[in-house]
Amino acid sequence: QVQLVESGGGSVQAGGSLRLSCTSSGRDSTSYTMGWFRQAPGKEREFVASISRNGGGTYYTNSMKGRFTIFRDNAKNTVYLQMNGLEPEDTAVYYCATTSRVGPDSRAPRHYNYWGQGTQVTVSS
Repeated sequence: QVQLVESGGGSVQAGGSLRLSCTSSGRDSTSYTMGWFRQAPGKEREFVASISRNGGGTYYTNSMKGRFTIFRDNAKNTVYLQMNGLEPEDTAVYYCATTSRVGPDSRAPRHYNYWGQGTQVTVSS
């Protein structure tokens, strides 16, 4: 069983930055691929980024690549999402999650079994 807790959300002006954190606990909590997703009002849950167990493999949605960076610190059981150059379109609830899948399969929400409660990110213009 794995528990995930997100933090670091908030309200910023367009062009600003935020760093989200997701801390995990439970059995073998550092042995999973971890991903970030977001969901805006009226839209489907959207893949943002994922990172392999050892941090050696990362995947991004094309619209995020170059602005967002995912990384992890397994000693702290934490995965991060650094978000720069935020735009109003980035406003959403951001979730972290874990999966045993690797590679491209980590882009699909249906492969994730454990989810955090989410943290709100609001970007104003």
